[in-house]
Amino acid sequence: MGFLSIVQIGLLLFAVISLNYISSHNYSRADYSRTADYSLSSWSVNYLKSEEMTKRERPVKWIMVFRRSSPIYERVRVLAEEYARKSGGKIELEVIDPIRATDRAQQFAAAYNLKLVRDMILIDARPTDDAPVTREAQTGTAALNPHITLALVEEMITYAVDEKGQRRPEKFRGENLLTGRLVEAIEGKPKTLLFLADKSRVDSDGEDSPWSNLTTILRYQNIQLKPVNLAGLKEIPAGVNGVALIAPKYDFTEEEIATLETYWNTPRSALLVLLDSGECPPRLKTFLRSKGVTPRNDRIITKDATRVITAARGNFTQGISFLKDLEGKSAVFEGASSSIDVRENADDLMVRKLSPMPLIQVMEGYWGESDFGKNTADSNASETFDSIRDNGAPLYIAAAVTRGAANDDRVAAETSRMVLISNTDFLQSNRQRAENMDFLAASSNWLVMRESLIGLQPRTIGIYMLPLLQAQVSFINRMNLIFAPLAFLLIGGLVYSSRRS
Repeated sequence: MGFLSIVQIGLLLFAVISLNYISSHNYSRADYSRTADYSLSSWSVNYLKSEEMTKRERPVKWIMVFRRSSPIYERVRVLAEEYARKSGGKIELEVIDPIRATDRAQQFAAAYNLKLVRDMILIDARPTDDAPVTREAQTGTAALNPHITLALVEEMITYAVDEKGQRRPEKFRGENLLTGRLVEAIEGKPKTLLFLADKSRVDSDGEDSPWSNLTTILRYQNIQLKPVNLAGLKEIPAGVNGVALIAPKYDFTEEEIATLETYWNTPRSALLVLLDSGECPPRLKTFLRSKGVTPRNDRIITKDATRVITAARGNFTQGISFLKDLEGKSAVFEGASSSIDVRENADDLMVRKLSPMPLIQVMEGYWGESDFGKNTADSNASETFDSIRDNGAPLYIAAAVTRGAANDDRVAAETSRMVLISNTDFLQSNRQRAENMDFLAASSNWLVMRESLIGLQPRTIGIYMLPLLQAQVSFINRMNLIFAPLAFLLIGGLVYSSRRS
């Protein structure tokens, strides 16, 4: 009996150890949080599986220097571990608590020439270990190598001022920041879109202005807008990755259109055009019409029993490569939208190797009202569809154009690309929608020939606080400090009395 007992205990221990060993190497991970807060979006996963990551000889080093007492420590740690797991060994993660591991924190600060160690994640994507950590900046001071970036804790959290005037954390944008910094570290410098400032008039006042929101979404794609004046510019510089026309208000001269035309006929050129509803300068409209996309001077509307609805609802077109994660899904563009005439598969355009294609088609029931708002006496009665004056289905809010053999893999990288959106109100903070931001990010990455970052953006995670009245706080304190200890003492006394008896 004793021998058999020993054998059985030994076999049980062997089975438990074997089961733990097998499960530690073969397991699946599931995120059961309500909004998948601890899973990476397709935007990040696509980049981790791209050639930029998989073909790297030297893994990217992530050094997470975070105090365990930080309120977002666990969230950031789990997120960083998910990056390392999804990268297939191309990201090496090290976690340092500067309070508990002071010696390692000092070594880290000395290695990267950092005078002050704060809660952050350092991303080191240098191609070789021999590459210098710092370099001399244009100002003459030392700066980190372009392939080394920092993701600070202050940038992961956005703040808002409450009713009492206190600044409180509102949203967590850790994944946006980490993927953006990873791309920045690997590429070494951001892609550049020239913003034609002398032709555009976009609201830039305040942190929540359309300009600020546009630059933020592009910055997370490692794309920067560089304002320039088109007037007097004989040609678009060769080093830029594209040109952005945001809410153009002023017409172009013939020389400026010629500059734009020359750039469009250059291989790998890119144009991002965002128009206000019904406002397109005449010469720019002629330029766009020659490429197969014509913004119309109308307003996309529909009506229900009591009112006119101006928020345009549509669906993303299927079969477009950079919209594969969005195809078939619905989109709502609030504010003012105009329709776009898309001459898809026109013979004269095919001869010139121009391929216009719709990106967002408006749902049935809408039409393009050409006289919107002109009769102010009774707007609801006047806004009715006129088959002669108004534009009927199909209606499009966004379109794209490629110049060249886009379907030929040998020369596809040399094509010119354009994206046209007939709405700028979706950039306003109170009108932003996740699907529209995904669309803008995917379009921007497609324009700059960076398909590896195309995918659904991570959703902003809200930080919620539980409001308690002073009486409720006092009750909780009494429970914790008085009633709970007394309850444990009473239970202990009863147990001790029962054992004594």
